[in-house]
Amino acid sequence: MLEHYIAVGQQRMRCGYTTGTCAAGAARAAAEALLRGGFPTQIRVDTPAGIPVLLEPEAQQKGADWASCGVRKDAGDDCDVTDGALIVATVSRIPSGIEIDGGMGVGRVTRPGLNQPVGAAAINSGPRQMIAEQARQALREAGAGCGLRIVISAPEGGTLAAKTFNPRLGIEGGISILGSTGIVRPMSRQALVDTTRAELEVLRAEGVCDLLMTPGNYGADFAAHTLELDMNRAVQCSNFIGDALDNAVNLGFSSVLLVGHVGKLCKLAAGITDTHSRTADGRREVFVTHAALCGAETPLLRQLYDAATTDAALELLERAGLAGAVLDSIAHAVGETLQHRAGAMNAQAILFSQAAGRSAMTTGAAELLQKHRAESHSL
Repeated sequence: MLEHYIAVGQQRMRCGYTTGTCAAGAARAAAEALLRGGFPTQIRVDTPAGIPVLLEPEAQQKGADWASCGVRKDAGDDCDVTDGALIVATVSRIPSGIEIDGGMGVGRVTRPGLNQPVGAAAINSGPRQMIAEQARQALREAGAGCGLRIVISAPEGGTLAAKTFNPRLGIEGGISILGSTGIVRPMSRQALVDTTRAELEVLRAEGVCDLLMTPGNYGADFAAHTLELDMNRAVQCSNFIGDALDNAVNLGFSSVLLVGHVGKLCKLAAGITDTHSRTADGRREVFVTHAALCGAETPLLRQLYDAATTDAALELLERAGLAGAVLDSIAHAVGETLQHRAGAMNAQAILFSQAAGRSAMTTGAAELLQKHRAESHSL
């Protein structure tokens, strides 16, 4: 078990190691068994993060001209679907060089724009480098004059892949072997941002210029069922709207249409682009401010400030005849934040509340919506 801890908020949480680290360690153990005759009881992998990891090989098998070994993934305190999965490396001799491929349970890339080309095993470049380095070390220490072919597999990979983003990314048949640093950091914000960027890269490589984006399932359901938009050309950015906009700009998208519940997107009106409640809230302040700008009197403002949810606030505004005006005012401020972050890229938003039966749009959202509808209906 890796004993490396980091602070996450006010908690001390244990780091783990990636499937890439497991694959590298399994490859080293199998290579040593093939070249020197016996399996090591422990393997040390120096990760790109500079943190050494000691791994205990299992599921060891050996034939006349091959050897295989597994290492079990330890995600530490991170909520990772691959935690506990066995990553297996099967190693055989070749005349020269290092060949790396994927076997059972490791996905294949079917769409351009990902870390590996179409048709390749979904073993990212970082893990490939780690695997190759471990193989080269084993060859040097054994004084061997041959090369090695290494096939990475994951017996549970086909089942686990259904719980990941792989099907949406165009990786079929199993999990990805990941980990540029070799270390899993608990509750990694960066992992979610990187996943969204990977989806953006795929869409951009397919020629998508006008991006549809939602924070999560509420926005996706509204976009699909109420707005009748094609969600195969959309991404979910979770709470990290600012990062997603930055990536969309860097990848050269022409526009972004963001669709989400008013309870989340209203935070943008206060300049908040990481909308997780741990980062900031500001919903009641946004509603009170814009209600005041629309002429609400002090008793109503106090009620809005005490409202438990944005839907409850909208109900108060509905009774006062101010719901439409306040939502429009909030949407205008949301549009200012989006354009400030997006720069020259056209960024618009649609805010909705199905409970209140209300929605509002930023200034240019209607035009983008029409464009997305036309594209959806032409497919």
